[in-house]
Amino acid sequence: MFRDRYEAGRVLAKKLAPYAGRQDVLVLALPRGGVPVAVEVARALGAPLDVFLVRKLGVPGFEERAFGAVASGGVRVLDSEIMRRARISEATVITATQRELDELARREEFYRNGRPPLMVQGRTVVLVDDGLATGASMRAAVQALRMMGPAAIVVAVPVAPEESCKELCYVADEVVCAAMPGSFRNVGEWYDDFSQLRDDEVVRLLADSAGGRA
Repeated sequence: MFRDRYEAGRVLAKKLAPYAGRQDVLVLALPRGGVPVAVEVARALGAPLDVFLVRKLGVPGFEERAFGAVASGGVRVLDSEIMRRARISEATVITATQRELDELARREEFYRNGRPPLMVQGRTVVLVDDGLATGASMRAAVQALRMMGPAAIVVAVPVAPEESCKELCYVADEVVCAAMPGSFRNVGEWYDDFSQLRDDEVVRLLADSAGGRA
């Protein structure tokens, strides 16, 4: 049990100690919940921090089921098998992609407040969230990030089911999880304080991190 996301980040950072002080390491957070965790990880590793946004492309009528995703940098990944089974048309793909890209661009502009995104090509990226349930969003993030040419992708979370971590090992170069409890219902049950972050809090944390690096 973690007191809050900041404590979870400090615990997770200890597991990532081999990456501390390396010039090639970059920490990317999945907003919103992953940002305070990543703040502590980036501070401990002495690494720059940025956000990596992912928006799922939902099957019409069953939006919780994704047939693909778009991510920071305008990257799109599609699941051809789900598209075939759900009979997703090209028009649906185009409409959903544009809608989610517009929302992603809006959020990125707001979160970064004019700061350009950090370059990931050739770097070791530590991709951080506050936990995993099924791991679907993280899997999409890894697949999208891979298309941007990083040297390696390390998925790092404070808590997740063991099965979700094993599945991510097929797409990430390394998966670091501070706790893998045998009984797992949801991420929030492992935090005393799992309150939702506001967008302005995300902006403040990112600005503070950027200011600290400067």
